[in-house]
Amino acid sequence: MHLRAYCPEDCAALARLFYDTVHTVNARDYSADQLDAWADGHVDLEAWNRSFLSHTALVCAEGNAIWGFGDMDSAGYLDRLYVHRNHQGQGVGTLLCDALERAVPSALYTTHASITARPFFERRGYRVIRRQQVERRGIFLTNFVMQKTVLCPPEKAAFTDQDEGGWPIKEPSEKTTAEENSRDDSGRGAYL
Repeated sequence: MHLRAYCPEDCAALARLFYDTVHTVNARDYSADQLDAWADGHVDLEAWNRSFLSHTALVCAEGNAIWGFGDMDSAGYLDRLYVHRNHQGQGVGTLLCDALERAVPSALYTTHASITARPFFERRGYRVIRRQQVERRGIFLTNFVMQKTVLCPPEKAAFTDQDEGGWPIKEPSEKTTAEENSRDDSGRGAYL
């Protein structure tokens, strides 16, 4: 599996993955009515494409098959993170989040996590700020505003390629300081 930048040709496939994931993976935590309100199968592809293009958006794929996707705005808001139902628990979400957090350095990351996704984000160092009820098509769904504070935000890494561990590789600059040469990228900061 590898990461790559989103391209507009991905949009319809991502909308299908979103629908399928919500209606299978999230079915253990939400009713059928809630799932239909959340994902009705009629995504505004133009709006999604504009949103993806305005964010840092990544796709995880194996060959031509898309395994997951995620996007984050420039302020550190993780807007969408969805992993194909057949690839849950295989590190896809972690790979996407790690890459997004490196590509969008911030002292504070925020997401609105579903009941299903809450444990994943808690393991990543996010904490619940508040539980909320959001209304979609007249139906209320529970989710959680979650935040992760980073004491030492990483330097922005351009997402142009990835190393063996799936980390984006920063384009080398002509001037490299001794500090940059000695930096240990394995920890990437301490999380509260």
